[in-house]
Amino acid sequence: MTSTTARYAIRQPQDAETLTTGAVTARLLIDSNEAGGAVSHLEVSMDTGADGAAPHFHTKSDELFYVADGELQVLAGDEIVTVGAGGSIVVPRLMPHAFGATPNSSARILIALMPAVERFGYFRLLDRLARGDATFEDLVASQDKFDNHFVDAPTWWQERNANRR
Repeated sequence: MTSTTARYAIRQPQDAETLTTGAVTARLLIDSNEAGGAVSHLEVSMDTGADGAAPHFHTKSDELFYVADGELQVLAGDEIVTVGAGGSIVVPRLMPHAFGATPNSSARILIALMPAVERFGYFRLLDRLARGDATFEDLVASQDKFDNHFVDAPTWWQERNANRR
């Protein structure tokens, strides 16, 4: 057995920071600095039909989505797919993507960015934006810092809005 000086990363359920913005709740589990840069990991719960993330891409990380409950609608490149409970999808870096709960289902997902960048500050910024304590300009200005680059994806919004109740 090989000895290592790396320490494991753990977050007990009661210790996770929880942010709620309307129909979406994010539980911040383990960020890059805690995992030696290997992963940034969170849980996102969305009400029925709720939007999770606007179309964007990452330049440094691949992103893994595991659907724990419900159904997730995902934009991956120029395709829109649905992933049910127990399923997963990996979106490679540079591929535009977005996600939300399907129109007829809520969703609870686990997300991992690998390798990681410090991302929890991004979710805290989204929380401040939802409360009116930050502006859209603040979000746009943070794209490089959090490796979250927004893109125009009219097909995604057309599909999402066509199925709104």
